[in-house]
Amino acid sequence: MRRAAKIDANQPEIVDALIRMSCSVQSLAAVGKGVPDLLIGISGRNYLVEVKDGNKAPSDRKLRPAQKDWHQGWSGQVTVIETVEQAVEWVNGVRNEQG
Repeated sequence: MRRAAKIDANQPEIVDALIRMSCSVQSLAAVGKGVPDLLIGISGRNYLVEVKDGNKAPSDRKLRPAQKDWHQGWSGQVTVIETVEQAVEWVNGVRNEQG
């Protein structure tokens, strides 16, 4: 039997910030198997985001083996975000790229 999905401590505040910026947010944590934590919708496009806790030591923020394998095997994009500030900067950058 699979354990309940574990999320990083900062994920709820990052999700709240994304929602406040009018992003759609769907947790993918229950999928497991290295799949990123969040599916984010911004202006009609979808993005995958892996959340890591920026307050942890760098060694504790590394991708787990299943995550590393998934990221390396995925042909699309995936972004790693560690802080609310990074999330805000990333969304603004995505919107600027979209025009």
